[in-house]
Amino acid sequence: MLGTIRAFWNDQRGIALILVSITLPAIIGFSLLAIDMSRINNLHNDLQKGADSFALAAAAELDGSSGAWVRAERAMDVLVRNESQFSTAGPRILLAGQPGGTQRCNSAGSISWCFLKAIPAADGIQITVANQATYLADADPAVGEGQTRFIQVTVTPTGFDAIFPASFLSSGASNSFNVGAVAVAGFTSGVCDFTPVFMCNPYEMVNGTNSAGGYTLAQAVSNPDVHRRLIELRKVGSGAAAGPGNFGFLEPPAGVGNGAQALAQTIATSKPIGCYNSASVSTKTGQNAGPVQDAFNVRFGIGAGGTFNSPEYGPSANVRKGAKQVKGSVNQCPAMNQLSFTEAGTKGLPRDATTPYQGGRMGDGNWDFAGYWSTNFGSAAHPSSWDTTKPTRYEVYRYEISAGLVGTASTGGELGTPSAGCQPPVTSVDRRLLYGAILNCNALEAAGKDLSGHSTDLPVEAFGSFFLTEPVMSASDDASVMVELVDITGHDGQKTLDNFLRDEAQLYR
Repeated sequence: MLGTIRAFWNDQRGIALILVSITLPAIIGFSLLAIDMSRINNLHNDLQKGADSFALAAAAELDGSSGAWVRAERAMDVLVRNESQFSTAGPRILLAGQPGGTQRCNSAGSISWCFLKAIPAADGIQITVANQATYLADADPAVGEGQTRFIQVTVTPTGFDAIFPASFLSSGASNSFNVGAVAVAGFTSGVCDFTPVFMCNPYEMVNGTNSAGGYTLAQAVSNPDVHRRLIELRKVGSGAAAGPGNFGFLEPPAGVGNGAQALAQTIATSKPIGCYNSASVSTKTGQNAGPVQDAFNVRFGIGAGGTFNSPEYGPSANVRKGAKQVKGSVNQCPAMNQLSFTEAGTKGLPRDATTPYQGGRMGDGNWDFAGYWSTNFGSAAHPSSWDTTKPTRYEVYRYEISAGLVGTASTGGELGTPSAGCQPPVTSVDRRLLYGAILNCNALEAAGKDLSGHSTDLPVEAFGSFFLTEPVMSASDDASVMVELVDITGHDGQKTLDNFLRDEAQLYR
């Protein structure tokens, strides 16, 4: 008997069943926790992906132009469809809506959002109801849309029921709770391959109006009657204030060097390397204008005494300017003092008949197309629509190239073809176009920015292209640069600058 008892006591068969029975509740509990963690993680991922998608879609429209809030709402509503799983409501489609784009904070469908002008510098600082006013864009869309750089999207929290009995761990604990997601995205915009030049917006609105006939920059690009107005730019810091119709220079890109000559090279080249962000440019005005005059004029086939004597500084394919070479050899690239702009039978693109706007710095768009055409091309055909609707000077210039009229001699013998003594014409880019940042100079100076010197962190209203209608006639600091506005970046532009744009929507939080 004693041996039987001893044998039973030492027998270990079936012990695993006992151990499993003892640990089974823990095994089941951990299994349920793993399942719940997987379900809640998947639910949160679905909601976060939805929030991220809504924020990115909206941020791509926040370019600071009018209607940005409406476009952002439309993008969220039309472009994003995300589905979430494992909530108490079952499969759920995340949707937005279009409540009108008039409120800086709103909600529709499965989300709510706020348009922000800034976000905290440190990621550890959350945007909450308590500090939200610091970061919100202005409530007035006319102001707020221009300020908006970010959007915060919050997905409406959804219920989640855990399988693991929470009451087992704590008396009264609930197995149900809400899961949500928040995302912050922003829009950055810039251009590359741009010349380091800024223009003071001639259509800047001050106190709700301007002195350019009441037109905005967007209307100036789209309205033909305004589009062809000639603008006289004067250099800021040399007898001209930083007001509408003036220009200055931006900080040249890194590696270019300092000084007037380095700045002039970046203007003269057909291969600029500068990249500029719309949220932050820096000015560098006050440079000597002598080589800058040459930098503009090499585009017209006017030599600069060997200063810009390589193919990248070649002229435009069409350099007609109303001048004949009367000094030096015709086999040389003429300097400015070798040209006569008063020779009979030569006629460059004329200035406007009157200059009623911006203190005489902007014309009325009424220029002598008929006289220009008859002097240079006689009875050659041109688009019949130009007989009733006056074209822009840039349209005429481009038509001369496309119609093969560049080599046609005017009644005085001028050709649009550059002299063979100059560098070969550059055809990869349009050398008569000048690209630059358009700044609201009045507002910036009112905010304490000194645009006649070195100012940093200047927001850009738009980047634009301007057509040089004539050479810069003087090397003095207050020399005039005569241009037509061609296009601007953004939704209000004509899309000719898209190749220069570097627009990115980015998740920040």
